[in-house]
Amino acid sequence: MSKNEVKTILLAGVGGQGTILVSRILTQALIDAGYDVKMSEIHGMAQRGGSVSTTVRYGERVDSPLIGKGAADVLVAFEEMEAVRWSDWLKPDGVIVVNDYRIPPLPVASGVAQYPDYCIRELEGAFRTTAFDAGDQAVKLGNARVMNVILLGAMAEAFGMDEFDWDSALERHVPARFLEINRHAFETGRKLARQTS
Repeated sequence: MSKNEVKTILLAGVGGQGTILVSRILTQALIDAGYDVKMSEIHGMAQRGGSVSTTVRYGERVDSPLIGKGAADVLVAFEEMEAVRWSDWLKPDGVIVVNDYRIPPLPVASGVAQYPDYCIRELEGAFRTTAFDAGDQAVKLGNARVMNVILLGAMAEAFGMDEFDWDSALERHVPARFLEINRHAFETGRKLARQTS
């Protein structure tokens, strides 16, 4: 991509999934590569499992972090329903990385509604979709909390973001004692994106 293009990455999840940390690592890698970057965060009832989203826009010059529907190049969804909820914000030729993982919203948890079974199938019919259970992969690595960095690695692979210094960005935002497992998580995400694309 040339630097005069503006690209938009939308990250959407549920409070506690590490969406904000991933957006900060992503922003760091983009700034280090010389891009102008604008980021906005929306916290719903994050502490209570509410929706959390972050928009990261980058290019030679970015005037605003805000976008309208149908404007995002990439959607990284940390949960299935969040993928569906935010899919209208993705361009028709956009890329979606979705965690094949479910966190039942209150109506489902209370038995008033059912979690739909068709989420990923519908997304695959509309967008270039990479879907896998990042939570399961994180547990296999030995720490469920690195699920978010697995998704970051998958996004970097699916969107062709090879030119960035991801390792340096991880070092700046991940405590030293967790750095090695996060490096493994990032590479796991890249590998899974190659396998599932």
